[in-house]
Amino acid sequence: MTSRERIEQVVNHRMPDRIPIDLGGMKASGIAVAAYNRLKKHLGMPGMTRVWDARFMIAVVEEMVRQRFHLDVIPLDASSVLDAIQPDDRWVRRKLFDGDEALFPPGTRIQEDPNGDWRLLNADGSLTTFRMPKGGAFFDDTQFGVCDREFDPSEFAPVTTIPDEQLRILEDYGRQLYEGTDYALLGWGYGVCFLGMSLITDRRNNVTMGLPLEWMIRLKTEKESCHEMMDRSVEAYIQCLKLINQAVGDYCFAWGIASDDSGTQRGEFINPGLWVEMIKPHYRKLCDWVHTHTRMKTFLHSCGSIENLIPHMIEAGIDILNPIQTSAANMEPRRLKQKYGDRLVFWGGGCDTQRILGRATPDEVRAHVKERLSILAQGGGYVFNQIHNIQAEVPPENIVAMLDAAHEYGGYPVPPGPSS
Repeated sequence: MTSRERIEQVVNHRMPDRIPIDLGGMKASGIAVAAYNRLKKHLGMPGMTRVWDARFMIAVVEEMVRQRFHLDVIPLDASSVLDAIQPDDRWVRRKLFDGDEALFPPGTRIQEDPNGDWRLLNADGSLTTFRMPKGGAFFDDTQFGVCDREFDPSEFAPVTTIPDEQLRILEDYGRQLYEGTDYALLGWGYGVCFLGMSLITDRRNNVTMGLPLEWMIRLKTEKESCHEMMDRSVEAYIQCLKLINQAVGDYCFAWGIASDDSGTQRGEFINPGLWVEMIKPHYRKLCDWVHTHTRMKTFLHSCGSIENLIPHMIEAGIDILNPIQTSAANMEPRRLKQKYGDRLVFWGGGCDTQRILGRATPDEVRAHVKERLSILAQGGGYVFNQIHNIQAEVPPENIVAMLDAAHEYGGYPVPPGPSS
């Protein structure tokens, strides 16, 4: 069975020959550049690592790594496809804090402050709000949630189209991946974010304004205005999805409609009743359009404790949920699988990145993965992935142990784990 066939079976809640494995199928299922470089050294693999997204310092997973670990998914990211087709000599070579080197996306500009901190620059050389402290592993948005003036809803200007040249390249690249490989293609780009993390755009200054607190207040106090803005967001995204579907809809098994973190470590950071009232109708409209007009499944990324939102996400039309943060409250994997596993594909939860992957021994990692598979993969509807990205400090031996265990213990039928 090919990777593509394997994923198609799983997303339709059937059992393939083995559990599919993902690493780097999307920006929240990948691996930090520093950890990836050490992994390649550990495995004796050559070559310069590409940085998929400079802000988050996530690596582009290469074919030799996909082959070594039996990976089944490859990303088709509309936001980075123009970079992906560029040869290495167009990428920006830079030494990292640990002494290794990496290739940053073409046009990346980084300023080094006198104290050694890095700051991302815009193409014109002006400062962004993203800073990485000396010795750090990724850039922080130093102004997230800060706004020094009253927000005017008329400034909200969602993207409603995709340039023809970008669509042509996306189509050509998608066809190349689809016809030239057997991997399943997970599409991403131009999604919504209803909880305000990237919803508000300042048209005058061409920047995203992070207004989570103000937006959460408005969801309670200015409901009509919020509904109107979210509806505009959905309508704009549908216009983009029409173009995306024409270009690569036949190639992708799913499209990421949102990266919309709705939970904290302890619970939902929005009242579930308010989510149902304000957010759910807009997800339903978007998912209905995808299901009616494309062959693709809907893929949602939401971190944290979201158990009280999951049944509503299913009713709204979400097909695939990631990252299944089982380290958060009320996200016990056995209970989630029993309650929702027949209606929702779980993508993640296969290894606890907070308490296990970076801290346990390789043998403990293997045992942990085996137990997770015995719970989450029963009856199909499961893709193995660790919880969110592998962080920079994780030992390569643990990464190898995790991915090898996912393959070794991933054959169907999956033996049941402990009942307790």
